[in-house]
Amino acid sequence: MGFVKVVKNKSYFKRFQVKFRRRREGRTDYYARVRLVVQDKNKYNTPKYRMIVRFTNKDIICQIAYARIEGDVIVCAAYAHELPRYGIKVGLTNYAAAYCTGLLLARRLLRGFKMDNIYEGVVEPNGEDFTVEDIDGQPGAFRCYLDVGLARTTTGARVFGAMKGAVDGGLDIPHSNKRFPGYDAESKEFNAEVHRKHIFGQHVSEYMRMLMEEDEDAYKKQFSQYIKLGITPDDVSIKYGKWFGFGTAGIYGTPSDLAKI
Repeated sequence: MGFVKVVKNKSYFKRFQVKFRRRREGRTDYYARVRLVVQDKNKYNTPKYRMIVRFTNKDIICQIAYARIEGDVIVCAAYAHELPRYGIKVGLTNYAAAYCTGLLLARRLLRGFKMDNIYEGVVEPNGEDFTVEDIDGQPGAFRCYLDVGLARTTTGARVFGAMKGAVDGGLDIPHSNKRFPGYDAESKEFNAEVHRKHIFGQHVSEYMRMLMEEDEDAYKKQFSQYIKLGITPDDVSIKYGKWFGFGTAGIYGTPSDLAKI
């Protein structure tokens, strides 16, 4: 077949239909959105909740929302820029911070629905697979679906860190462990210890030590805020460990308690 010239004449432009604004801006994947918001017909007006995770250069945004014709309704939200009040003052966009933000969102949401004492989630994070199960005689576990937006869902991506935090916090989010750090696609095995290291920020500690030995100037430049706050490679996992040590109730600790972190 030869070359066919595309004729964009008056007839073409009269029939041209522009795409949705957020598609034109490259902000929404409507192919994915349709599948996330469409509810089963036998559930009538029951909201279909989504856990929205978005990353900016300096922040992590986690929200629980459901769709309505007039627009999405945000039920609950948590942000990484809230973490400094809980003792985590630097590294607000790494995997560990994503986990903490997801955990904060889950506990805040369940507390709003008065379900925080029913579904306590994982008290001590261990990186292992965990799924919330309904409790007889109690309201069912809060189910929502992960909305990653335009982010690439590669193995070890931070969006799954936020999701893991929400799951460990007591939310029911359908998932598998194939995208968590520690999963090997060749052997099809999952190493929970590798995942635990990422949750506690130990991968950051290892990189800090490596950079400190190989290029001290680069270390001082990249981790200047850590140095300013007196945080050494050994302190990173300890900081997260102390925060997790409060358990899921630690997010509601008093300022004096959290100051000890």
